[in-house]
Amino acid sequence: MKPLTETELEEVAEAIREFEGRAADLVLIASWTGLRWSELRAVTVGDFSRVPVPVLVVRRAAPEGVAVKTTKGRRARTVPVADRVLRLVEACADGKAGEDPLFTSSTGARLHASGFKKSARWSQTGKARRIHDLRHTAICLWLARGVDAATVQAWAGHASISTTNLYVQHLGTVADRAGLNRLNTPGHTGGTHGEEDGATNENTPGR
Repeated sequence: MKPLTETELEEVAEAIREFEGRAADLVLIASWTGLRWSELRAVTVGDFSRVPVPVLVVRRAAPEGVAVKTTKGRRARTVPVADRVLRLVEACADGKAGEDPLFTSSTGARLHASGFKKSARWSQTGKARRIHDLRHTAICLWLARGVDAATVQAWAGHASISTTNLYVQHLGTVADRAGLNRLNTPGHTGGTHGEEDGATNENTPGR
């Protein structure tokens, strides 16, 4: 497991964009949605919804050379589409019918890992990562941004929270900095209940 930091992710995307814009977009989309490559291949335009909030419904997977099947967890899951990649996902959907694959190559062809790596010049732009590390990147990004582990578990489709917790060790200084910034935010009381609840953390035993 070798997730990219957000800074590294942007560097990779910019490097790829010099050669192939759609490939760069796919890197960002995979790294913000956590979809496996087989799931990126299987998602249809109809699986993308903009209201009430932008989401992708992940129902199936399409491994290369294998028939379409259910996802690894065998249950559909919903993944939010963050603002960073919403425009990119919308561009992928433009002009397509609901049953069409949402994510395709720049020529409209079905995604293939070999074709993606070639167009993205992955061996020189990918910072020695695997395509699957883009999923790892998304999960670590969510946790580093403060999304609670139970929600990350649901978004990622992990069967067990223990799987999600394995990613915590990969956050390093990114999570430490995010946590420190939260601690240093003016006006933060340090508790989970605000004064508006009538709660106080002064002289409270057993906390």
